[in-house]
Amino acid sequence: MALFSSLTPVFIALLCVVVVFILKRFQKKESESDTSPNCTVKSRPWVDEDLKDDTEINTKEEDGDWAESEEDVPHVSYTTTRYPADVMLQRSQEFYALLNQRRSVRFISPEPVPREVIDNVIRTAGTSPSGAHTEPWTFVVVADAEMKHKIREIVEEEEEINYRQRMGDKWVGDLQRLRTNWIKEYLDIAPYLILIFKQTYGIHASGKKKTHYYNEISVSIACGILLAALQNVGLVTVTSTPLNCGPQLRLLLRRPANEKLLMLLPVGYPASDATVPQLTRKSLDDIMVCV
Repeated sequence: MALFSSLTPVFIALLCVVVVFILKRFQKKESESDTSPNCTVKSRPWVDEDLKDDTEINTKEEDGDWAESEEDVPHVSYTTTRYPADVMLQRSQEFYALLNQRRSVRFISPEPVPREVIDNVIRTAGTSPSGAHTEPWTFVVVADAEMKHKIREIVEEEEEINYRQRMGDKWVGDLQRLRTNWIKEYLDIAPYLILIFKQTYGIHASGKKKTHYYNEISVSIACGILLAALQNVGLVTVTSTPLNCGPQLRLLLRRPANEKLLMLLPVGYPASDATVPQLTRKSLDDIMVCV
């Protein structure tokens, strides 16, 4: 009994070591299974990590870098034009007909476009709603030929890697019928390039950070309004989300660290020999559900 009692602490210590060893082995196997090829979560090398919406919904109060909530905003009365039913129907049909003509055009004329028109379409995009009215967008308009060419070089270098490595055979195959590739001549030719950056956070007048809620959704809505505004004035574009180009373009354009590239739009008149794929849109029954 005395011998057993003296060995008990040693036995317990050995038992603890064995238990810890078994737990570590189990955790290692779980970790390996999560990263194994048979795991249901597949690697997606084509995902642009720079585009993740990193909104801080619950900013820690103890973090002194964030600004406090602003004072209440006064409310004012609001009215808008109310149309008779027949006029509403006519206007809805005309607006649909206008936007139904919108196409992604990759053949853009170098013909100059009045700068005031570009200013106005961006003003229109700036009317977009945003989370807590933070307006988390920056529209960078590039007209300088040298800067446009530098942007093209960055985009084409990364896009070639995307097509050859990142996107995969299926994605590249799906794009073949649209005759697209990594060559982006329109980035040199278009009179304007509009690069839309989302602001992941703002800077308060005090210098502290300001939370921009739902920044990516807000800026995406603004992009949609911008496309409608361009169509309204007879200009064309092609929506471009240059995968993995954001950091380089941000540095080239000297944008701050809180801004991340969301979309790039070459803007101008369609070239005289412009062509587009002969595509059809889904019917109303395919895109709408009435409950």
